[in-house]
Amino acid sequence: MRRHTHPFLLLSLLCLSSLCACSDAEPNVGVTDKNPKDADKEQVQNPNPWFKDVTADVNLKFNHHTNSVSKYFLPQMMGSGAAMIDFDSDGLYDIYLLQNAGPKSNRKNQLFRQTNSGQFVNVSENSGLDIAGHNTGVAVGDVNNDSRPDILITQYTGARLFLNQSEGAIPSFVDVTESSGIRNPLWGTSASFLDYDRDGFLDLVIVNYVDYYDDRWCSDSSSKREFCGPTAFQGRVTKLFRNLAAKNGVTPRFQDVTLASGLSVKRGAGLGVYCADFNGDQYIDIFVANDGMENHLWINRKDGTFIEQAAQRGLAYNRMSKTEGDMGVTIGDVDGDGLFDVFVTHLNTETHTLWKQRPRGIFQDVTSTFGVSQTKWRGTGFGTAMSDFDANGTLDLALVNGAVLRTKGDTPTNVPSGLAKFWHPYAERNQILTNDGNGRFTDVSPDNPAFSKQAAVSRGLVVGDFNNDGAQDMLVTRVDSPASLYYNYAKTRGSFLTITAVDPKLNRVAYGAEIVVRVGDKSFRRVVNPGYSYLCSNDPRAHFGLGKVESVDQISIAWPDGYTEKFPGVRANQFLTLERGNGEQLNAG
Repeated sequence: MRRHTHPFLLLSLLCLSSLCACSDAEPNVGVTDKNPKDADKEQVQNPNPWFKDVTADVNLKFNHHTNSVSKYFLPQMMGSGAAMIDFDSDGLYDIYLLQNAGPKSNRKNQLFRQTNSGQFVNVSENSGLDIAGHNTGVAVGDVNNDSRPDILITQYTGARLFLNQSEGAIPSFVDVTESSGIRNPLWGTSASFLDYDRDGFLDLVIVNYVDYYDDRWCSDSSSKREFCGPTAFQGRVTKLFRNLAAKNGVTPRFQDVTLASGLSVKRGAGLGVYCADFNGDQYIDIFVANDGMENHLWINRKDGTFIEQAAQRGLAYNRMSKTEGDMGVTIGDVDGDGLFDVFVTHLNTETHTLWKQRPRGIFQDVTSTFGVSQTKWRGTGFGTAMSDFDANGTLDLALVNGAVLRTKGDTPTNVPSGLAKFWHPYAERNQILTNDGNGRFTDVSPDNPAFSKQAAVSRGLVVGDFNNDGAQDMLVTRVDSPASLYYNYAKTRGSFLTITAVDPKLNRVAYGAEIVVRVGDKSFRRVVNPGYSYLCSNDPRAHFGLGKVESVDQISIAWPDGYTEKFPGVRANQFLTLERGNGEQLNAG
């Protein structure tokens, strides 16, 4: 057990489905509950906000660009993601941001290295990562177990794998897509690394959207041209690639097992993904959020194959047995019962859905009873995260919004400087919901104007502790606008514990591990997996808010292969690295 203590700082008239599903019964697509021009009146400055916009302070200069907006090119409307990555292993997390202006554009993806002073320096040039294209999602994982995180980028009709060969502060990434065997000539969106076969090497799942072609004409109810929704096109299958490094040494080589694994039997309009053990058998499963179609839950059969069981387990539809415009995904134990729950963002004409897990492997829509639908305003959510922002021991919710169909009536006036007028009718405000400890959420967006006052076409949300002060920060990506970084300065923050789970034999973070921290009769559970939200890769460390607790009694880790061990209690307000084999065995798996 290595301990790193940090001071706790208080710092044709198609039914457009939306991109996502609308109908004649819901004609007011894009209308928020209140007039967008009332935003300034609603959001009075709170003396104790949780977040501050530090983008300019830390020298993070990135502007997302689109081309062909007048052509209503759908891939650019869907936005691009970002990654939190410590590419040089110096303990300071860096930022990678994607562009979507097309392969012929001079707008390229950008890598920013964090320095000891807390400033971000653009180190993109000659890094190998400064590529142009219709880049959408990003996943981070060490594919060859050399202790250096690699990067997978999804694209409109493509995917690219970059192997990290950096030495020190100088980034060096090599495109190994061709030799790796990764082929995805589809519209890839979110992606995630997982070890579904328990061989110690990270496999890859890529979620694909629809079979899009840009000469399809779609219009709104007034016959004006509008972005097409997913129902105008055929869905695509989610692709699964098995890492063959266990057979080939450390050479990153993948095999497309989509057909052999069973994932090819169902198509969807996939946007979000989360890989975790959904049924309690200690094998990693795959949940896919589908836009305007039933969701998919691929249950691992332990023999290299999966069976789709979203309907049987309650995650395919909402409580009315209807499909919705599912986009971003996050999971977490919202009421402290020891089981993780599932949250998915939807359209502004719908409500975001919270599925509670109980018993293990069975989920129920509790959106209306847990306060998720009682918000100050509505938005079309994309990136989302459950995280304990005030470290009081309960998971809060954050979501970033941006409409996919033009807002009816007045449009927001508080939009990013330089945002083209074309995008103004799609701009919406972000939201934060706080948890009362029993899973009941209250909208505190007006109390956090730095994050929630400005309206934009937001898409990606990355959550993690960028400045290593023990609090969860947020990075937001937007269509045709600057990215923004928000540091957490909540004055009423509680204690914390941040844990990195490492398997020393594999030289990397143990994706898929479940960590439980116990304090008295209470337990806090986290799944180690940075691949969630929407198109993004987040902090790979497990963060626990502990409230007024000064120490924890015990920590247990169920490693990805089922081996479980416990570690002794520690004092709060520190960063721990827990290594497999250094604890007391509880279960051999």
